[in-house]
Amino acid sequence: MERRHIGRTRVFKGGKILNGNAFRLDCVVRNLSNDGACIEVASTASVPDEFELIFNSSRTVRRCLVRWRSMIRLGVAFT
Repeated sequence: MERRHIGRTRVFKGGKILNGNAFRLDCVVRNLSNDGACIEVASTASVPDEFELIFNSSRTVRRCLVRWRSMIRLGVAFT
């Protein structure tokens, strides 16, 4: 059952997860909407619950709050 209010568009965009100067991790954005995204990383274990996402193609920065996580994917809401 779909719980999102707005559907997401499938994408394949490179990005970086940032949490201040202390944490930086390459990622791939797999789907995207105005409200959030699904992000894929090698492992979600070290990813904090709140972070900034920078898209490589546009240098757009979005503040993110993790809503769910699996071994290699994160579902985030943009704040």
